[in-house]
This record gives sequence, structure tokens and C-alpha cells, in this order.
Amino acid sequence: MSTGVTIHDPNATDEGYTLLCETYQFPEEAPDGTGKIYLIDMDGEPVHEWRVDTAVQSFCTLLPNGNLLYPTRDRSDLSRAGLRELTPDGEVVWSYHCRIDHDYAVLENGNLLLHTISDYMVPEISPELKRNSYVLEIDREKEIHWEWRGDEHFEELGDLLPAEDWAYVRDRIESEFPFDWAHNNTLQVIPENETYRRELEGDGPVRFEPGNIVFSYRSVDVIGVIDYPSGEIVWAWGPGELDGQHLPHVLENGNVLVFDNGTERGYSRVLELDPLTEEIVWEYTGSPKEEFFSKYISGARRLPNGNTLICEGGKTHLFEVTPDGEVVWDFVSPFGESGSMGTIYRCQRYSPEYVEPLLESL
Repeated sequence: MSTGVTIHDPNATDEGYTLLCETYQFPEEAPDGTGKIYLIDMDGEPVHEWRVDTAVQSFCTLLPNGNLLYPTRDRSDLSRAGLRELTPDGEVVWSYHCRIDHDYAVLENGNLLLHTISDYMVPEISPELKRNSYVLEIDREKEIHWEWRGDEHFEELGDLLPAEDWAYVRDRIESEFPFDWAHNNTLQVIPENETYRRELEGDGPVRFEPGNIVFSYRSVDVIGVIDYPSGEIVWAWGPGELDGQHLPHVLENGNVLVFDNGTERGYSRVLELDPLTEEIVWEYTGSPKEEFFSKYISGARRLPNGNTLICEGGKTHLFEVTPDGEVVWDFVSPFGESGSMGTIYRCQRYSPEYVEPLLESL
């Protein structure tokens, strides 16, 4: 596969800058001893890079002032684990030490919602040690405002899922994932959306209220919604349809976009789901289907022009498709170096206007 940008139709793409990083488990093994986070233009050329001395994999966020938030991936050295904010020249100006895992969100009030993990016994699930999701909301002074533990809401999944799906979840935990039973990889705060308005007009439950939280239990093929602040799981879906999914999130139209990895199926797809009817209303697959496949990591984002930006993470392959499935931008990372693991967890596209403060500071 050729590297760099091989397709770019400026008349059809959502022009901007794309933020990405390859995974570095041990950045000290890279030639200069650092991991790299890149912001590239539509030609695939880096307009800026950040260098970090911690392990790095996950979702990075460009802040409006040009600074960068990134979670470390330090699993062998927890003394360095947590969330960090970097200036454009790489200076750490804020950090929070925690066992951060996979995802986080910046709230409208400036607080941070962090997904972390904790290992402890949960007899209600099984008699063995379990790795459990722990979500906390903190402010910039590091005061905790809200906490949520996934194991405390385990039985709520059984109340929401059909009986055969709940049996699948229990069997999956017992046979395949007795330790890391959930492996949550997503934490999205639901924005204003049409599904919430549809729920208000009906006589059923209201679950997709802005401010509620979307999660993704990859081990058991379940995505769901947490009511904020009560913590109750109010919607769940996935077994029998999803297979090792990543990055489910609610769009402005109220549908849920999700990268369905197909870990055991053998090919990936991107799905758009109407959560009220549970109907798949849009789907992207490869041709042939097996050509588009990342059995782990990855994600997809709906762009302002209606296109979808897809990260086929296992191949460091990023591409933009129209609603009809036409590829109008295609990029394979040329940045791989010794020390990197040759994968991209996620990517994010930013408008030229949003990136302007960073570019002006360089």
C-alpha cells in the first residue's frame, strides 16, 4: 500500500487539518527517544508535531488555544500515567495522574470526564478478579465532581437487553473475558440531537438527552447510554450485530455512528443506527468486504459536509468517504519509525479556522 495522500478531491472533501498519532508503547526505543503526535494538512504534510516522552496511543484533542490534550498509554510504568496538556512547543502545563484508559471528554463548563480502570473483586459478576470501568468528572483544580463504576450497573444491562443477548453477554464474560469483562473504549457526551426531540414528543422513556454519556463495552459487543447524573444505564444494544466495536457516538441527527471492527467476522464496517427503531440506516464496507478490516482500535467521524472520516487503525489508513461510499481523500501514514507499533487509534479533522490560533503561535 502506497503511503501519504493518494486521493484528494478538494471539491468533495471537508477541507481542514487531521490530528493523529501512531502508537508508541516504549518511545525511548524511537531514534530520538520520543513519541510523535502529528497535525497534517490535506496533502498529508505535517504542519506541526508534538514530541512526548510517555507511551502514547489514544485520542488526542486540539484545544481552541492551540494546546493539546493527550492521554498516556503507560501500562508498565503507572507513575507516568494520566492526562497531559501540552503547549505547541511541547511544554507540559497541566496534568492529572490516573490510570486513564482509552477515552476522555472535555465538557462545556471546562471540566473533564475521564475513563479509567480499576481492578477488584465483583462477586455479582463472577468470583474472580475483574477489571472495571471507573469514570470520574474533575475540574482543572483536580476536584472530583462525579463518579461512576460500571460494575455497579452491570445488572441494568440484563434489564435492557433481550434475554438471548443477555445470555450471550454472560457467556462471553465466562468463556472469553473473565478478567477484562467490559473493556470500555468510548466516553462521549451526547450533544443536542433529533432523537432526544423525538423522545420528548413521544410517550416513552427519554434516554438520549444532551449531557448523557455513550459507552462501548467491546468485550461483550454492547454499546449503551448512561443517564447523567443518576448513573443509570438507560439504553443498550449490540449483541448479534456488533463485533468488537469502537467509538459509538450520537450525531446531531440523533443516530449513532459506530466503527464495527468485525474482530471475529473478518471484515470491518461503519454503521449508522437509528437507536429508536434499531434500524441500520447507513453502512460502509470495503469491496470486497475483507479489504476493509482492522480487528482492533479504529473509529469513524461524521464531517460537517456529510462525509465520514474513517480510521482503519491497524493499517494506519485514514480516508474520507461520501454518503454514497466514494473515497474522496485517502492517506496511509508514512511516519512509522522504529519504536512505534504501526497503528493509529483514532483521528480527528479540524477546520482551518479552528487551527488558526495554533498556526499563528508557531
